[in-house]
Amino acid sequence: MNREKKGLDLKKIVSDHSALVSFLVLFLVAVAVKGTTFLQFNNIVNILRNNSIIGIIALGMTLIIITGGIDLSVGSQLAFLGVVVINVLVSTQNVFAALLAGIGAALAVGFLTGFITAKFRVPAFITTLGTMSIYRSIGQFWMNGGGITSNGDAGTAYIAISNTSLFGVIPMPIIVWMVCAIVIFLFAEHTAAGRHIYAVGSGEKAAKLAGVNVIRIKTMVYVIGSALILIATVVETSRLGSVNSASSGVSYEMDAIAAAVIGGTSMAGGKGTIVGTVLGTLTLGIIDNLMNLLGVNPFLVNAVKGTIIIVAVLLQTFLNRKSD
Repeated sequence: MNREKKGLDLKKIVSDHSALVSFLVLFLVAVAVKGTTFLQFNNIVNILRNNSIIGIIALGMTLIIITGGIDLSVGSQLAFLGVVVINVLVSTQNVFAALLAGIGAALAVGFLTGFITAKFRVPAFITTLGTMSIYRSIGQFWMNGGGITSNGDAGTAYIAISNTSLFGVIPMPIIVWMVCAIVIFLFAEHTAAGRHIYAVGSGEKAAKLAGVNVIRIKTMVYVIGSALILIATVVETSRLGSVNSASSGVSYEMDAIAAAVIGGTSMAGGKGTIVGTVLGTLTLGIIDNLMNLLGVNPFLVNAVKGTIIIVAVLLQTFLNRKSD
């Protein structure tokens, strides 16, 4: 009897910390396969920097999925917001004006998506499938399907945002990602609004009976998601010094969803953590990095990544059932 209980407890521990388990397993595999190269400081920094943009977007995606929603438009939003920011930057030669325009655009698209989904009870999948096409199309129309590069003194100042390092060691994109993660973690875990997000995802009817304004909460998470997409937009476009209306942000929604799900966020809503999503993002980063170090054909990388994602989610589902 005691042995059986201990076994069940072990399964529950693994289930509750599946994100950490997945991360540690892949980390140890990477060390075993490419230890010397993988553990180099520059390689670790590259993993963190290269995944900072998805990491920031995934934070907002986590909150959205916890409420029972989803956002398929995050990549298109990034391209659209990038077009807005860089165009205003080039035309005004003022970084503050460009960022202000980006904030206004991000709040508008986030509110639009959230309000339509929450107020009119349109499935989030349908709403964001539509906005995914709308935002990308508007950006391409604006830029005739091409891109735009920052220039002038303002362009130089803007590029410096992501191309500077703390103490000359830690690139700014990593710092921005970690700060965003801490802020969103504190918001989700230590505020009434954060608790309401989980309540809505666990059951809208019960949340309403408890006095939660479901429409407000569901709209709010999309606004927060778009605000984080804007931050990711600034990080990416300032690092590159440009944006392309056709290619920027492509497939980012899938990586953000994968990071959240690998991190333990339930697609059914009501369950997920910001710490788990950070670990999920790092897990994806290790997969990409290890495939690159092993010289895997680039066309097969996504197939390998997809397989690992499915296995991780299946394992998570199995453990959750066993622990119930």
